Amino acid sequence: MPSGEDDLIARYFKPLATDPGARGLVDDAAVLAATGSDLVLTTDAIVEGVHYLPDDPPEAIARKALRVNLSDLAAKGAEPAGFLLTLALRRADERFLAPFAAALGEDAATFRCPLLGGDTVSTPGPMMISVTALGRVPPGRMVARDALRPGDAIVVTGTIGDAALGLDLLQGRATSANHAHDAVHAHDAFLIDRYRVPQPRSALAAAVRDYAGAAMDVSDGLAGDLAKMCAASGVTGIVRAAAVPLSDAARAIAGTDESKLARLLSGGDDYELLCGVAQNNLDQFLAAAQRSDVQVTVIGVVEQGTAPPRWLDQNAREISLKTLSFSHF
Repeated sequence: MPSGEDDLIARYFKPLATDPGARGLVDDAAVLAATGSDLVLTTDAIVEGVHYLPDDPPEAIARKALRVNLSDLAAKGAEPAGFLLTLALRRADERFLAPFAAALGEDAATFRCPLLGGDTVSTPGPMMISVTALGRVPPGRMVARDALRPGDAIVVTGTIGDAALGLDLLQGRATSANHAHDAVHAHDAFLIDRYRVPQPRSALAAAVRDYAGAAMDVSDGLAGDLAKMCAASGVTGIVRAAAVPLSDAARAIAGTDESKLARLLSGGDDYELLCGVAQNNLDQFLAAAQRSDVQVTVIGVVEQGTAPPRWLDQNAREISLKTLSFSHF
């Protein structure tokens, strides 16, 4: 006789298991067909009250859970192959599970990353969703984070700091200048959506693989993640803070306030790509990004040395960043 867990899986998640190797989720394991490529594996969990708010829509929670992992794959130059899902739920609630599974299925189809299997468990504490994503790259072609070289251009995709401001708005820690104005409401909605629903740069994965020497995704904050990448590579860098791409919505809140700019540079949840690109590959990388309709911006250059990267204002004066990134502990 099927258990409650079996019914839950069959009802909500079996329709997402479209890859033949998932075996309709009737087994304890899946089979991923060999292709001659290297497998790239990444896992991220999102926890209620830490990575999303308890009243966030189920659709947004599902999309964030998968997309933060797709962002990691894109940073490695990998094409998605499938994912495993673990759900820790307080209860099997139709009002949560139906829209959650529907949104997850839409993203799995959009990004060609089918569900392969997973597990469901009960918890008396906060909900937790963990995804393990698998991707493929040609043999030996995964892009590492520890391969920055002096002279490389430091390049970032998209805009920075939107998600941090979106969280601040949801928690009442940020306000726009005039909440009576329609444009301000649109800005707020944009920032909140950037927090809730990351945009993985999967379309740029091939260009990262072909032209970037080093890459990682920006999950804990641009300043901190650049420092990590420089430290792993044994180099340093100089970054022009004024060159960091900001959305109109972020500028409306941050303006020219240096303390607010620091929040944008160190806030987490951007899920943009941070790359080191050799100068002789830069034009090709920028052209590939344009063809992929992904905004990319050169913000600095890698230099010799082991000191933390330096951030300069528009007058070439060094900016002191007290906090570089989000930290769980």
